[in-house]
Amino acid sequence: MTTFTVGWLYPDLMNIYGDRGNILTLVERARWRGFSANVMELGKGVHHGLEDVDVFFFGGGQDREQALVYDDLLELKAEPLTRALAGGAALLAVCGGYQLLGHYYQTAQGERFPGLGLLDLHTEAGARRCIGNVVVDVSGLGLEPSTLIGFENHSGRTFLGPQLTPLGRVMAGSGNNGEDGTEGVAAGNIFGTYLHGSLLPKNPHLADHITTAALQRRGVRSLPVLDDALELEAHRRVRDRELAGRR
Repeated sequence: MTTFTVGWLYPDLMNIYGDRGNILTLVERARWRGFSANVMELGKGVHHGLEDVDVFFFGGGQDREQALVYDDLLELKAEPLTRALAGGAALLAVCGGYQLLGHYYQTAQGERFPGLGLLDLHTEAGARRCIGNVVVDVSGLGLEPSTLIGFENHSGRTFLGPQLTPLGRVMAGSGNNGEDGTEGVAAGNIFGTYLHGSLLPKNPHLADHITTAALQRRGVRSLPVLDDALELEAHRRVRDRELAGRR
């Protein structure tokens, strides 16, 4: 039986706007396929066994929560997390977690927090919050449907380096920064996004894409098909409603 492990970074602090639903989706979809699935909660402090994690999840938090996890992240999590990713694990980071993947996050007060430096991106606080439903074209990922839906609530403006590929292009909403039409980032097995709400229950095709990427190292090349008719119909209705409202 294939074992599937989700590592949840700072579940007590970086967990807002329904982010726990992403954990539930990853685990339950693995169990429905007959995998032995479990969650490793990675709060502050030293944790062993990170090399066994298949998908890390790093959720959202306000500036205060980001400050509370900051030292622990850089001192105790950065090195084993980097090793696990190099070994084929995947990472999904949302909002505050996404912002900390880059070179730095600068608050509205001008305080700058150096990030993990895993990706060539940076984030600066903006004067206006980006709030509302989002539709993203992710045709570059080869998914069906080729869209993601979610909810954003952030003041940070994230800018990708020239060699990075966004997760997708904004069809409705603000995305990374409200300027260049990009949303999130997809870099190998690392996926970052501003989509809460939560993301994966509304987009089971993305959940499976991340799970498949993570299980390549265990010899799993494809996943048994699940009946997602209800989930995808709900996805399409929300997508079509949001896009119709912008015509």
